[in-house]
Amino acid sequence: MSTDRCGRLGKALGAGLLAVAMLTSCSAGSSGDSAEATTITEAAARSDQMNLEFTLPGTLAADFQELSAGLRGHFGMVAMPVGGERILTFGDWTTGPAWSTMKVPLVIAAQRRNPDVSSYAMTLAITSSDNAAADTLWQGLGSPQEAAKAVEAVLREGGDSKTAVPPTRSRAEHSAFGQAEWSLIEQARFASRLPCLPESDTVMDLMAEIVPNHRWGLGAFRDAEFKGGWGPDAAGNYLVRQFGIIDGPTGKIAIAFAAQPDSGSFSEGMSALDKMATLISDHLDELTGGKCRP
Repeated sequence: MSTDRCGRLGKALGAGLLAVAMLTSCSAGSSGDSAEATTITEAAARSDQMNLEFTLPGTLAADFQELSAGLRGHFGMVAMPVGGERILTFGDWTTGPAWSTMKVPLVIAAQRRNPDVSSYAMTLAITSSDNAAADTLWQGLGSPQEAAKAVEAVLREGGDSKTAVPPTRSRAEHSAFGQAEWSLIEQARFASRLPCLPESDTVMDLMAEIVPNHRWGLGAFRDAEFKGGWGPDAAGNYLVRQFGIIDGPTGKIAIAFAAQPDSGSFSEGMSALDKMATLISDHLDELTGGKCRP
């Protein structure tokens, strides 16, 4: 960021905010290494996490706050560079059932257990989120306990050290793995490692071939590799979520976001994810990208 722009920010936002902006975004060395530079968006997100009372105008953080203020419900988003460590969080929704997003590590686990596993089942499970196909893959992992541990092992390899996959169904009408509590932070962390995992090529290719009627949210990005998940709670109110990888100016970016509208409507949740994806697109140059490390 130029010295002139930093000066304008200081005059507009005050001395306290200038200190944050200068330390994070206007350092002398920040212009030479996009992988290490902290953007204004990152400063705003971090400031929000510290419960301070300001958000830098014109950033993704500010625009996300404005968007969520105009919606009724709970919404959240996490972004981090592929192969990186910096985590940016936005919104007040943080964790909930994985729903069909857990089919991604499930497919990797199934392929590793049996190299001759049905490619048809893997394709249906990811591209059209077919539950019967995913259940076939789950059963192919052995007992419910063995299946849960196999999927958990993939999560651990992807950097998620917390998420537990239940071996049995907590609700008879829904899959056991889909009821795993998967936070946005851990999901984004897993996404940031996903392209780098051994034998992840198949599932990544399938995530780029999502059927047209599921291509909302991250599906608006060209060449996005993503998976959505959605389902109702016991009262019938829908949670809608997605995670995946998009291309940014400085590399690949892992995104995880979710919407739980007060109305409980699936369509409103889907629309909220569309709006969040538009915000990301509008601020794409503020997010640090990355790549798999050797």
